[in-house]
Amino acid sequence: ILLPNLAMKHVFLTGPPGVGKTTLVRKVCEALSCCGATMSGFYTEEVRAGGRRVGFDAVSVAGQRAPLSRVGNASAGGRACRVGHYVVDVTSFEGLALPLFKNVGSASDGHRTLFVIDEIGNMELFSQAFIRAVRQTLDSSGCAVLGTIPVPKGQPLALVEEVRGRQDVKVFTVSEGAPSILKDCDHP
Repeated sequence: ILLPNLAMKHVFLTGPPGVGKTTLVRKVCEALSCCGATMSGFYTEEVRAGGRRVGFDAVSVAGQRAPLSRVGNASAGGRACRVGHYVVDVTSFEGLALPLFKNVGSASDGHRTLFVIDEIGNMELFSQAFIRAVRQTLDSSGCAVLGTIPVPKGQPLALVEEVRGRQDVKVFTVSEGAPSILKDCDHP
């Protein structure tokens, strides 16, 4: 089944790092999958080694995985895209994420499919193609977006502020200790 037309077209979650935005997105996807909803997109996942975080992967809703960033130095001879002590692998990220945006919102029966974008953050924004794809997807009449954006701090991120300011976006703040809205859901 496809998602019906909803009053609010897109929903984004925001909150501090580690609060559970991605966990909530994954739980929503699991719940909707049990109902037969059609969805696509990606989320980010920590990569840990020896008990410490060493990077992030982009993971498609269908389970394909590609490196987004790793702790370390860039290869010799190239200018590194860095966020803190993470080197962003833009090519790898684009190789996974950009094909997911193809044909998004192509439903012809008046229903929208769900497209997951977790997240629109500093690492992802090194890709100009990703920025264009996000804008096109938000403007598409054939899909609803469930995404995450960081809380504002420091220099504003242009695309994040653009998303916050859209009339067709509702932003919810996730905080620690908030009750789980999916805890006791029954799945038909």
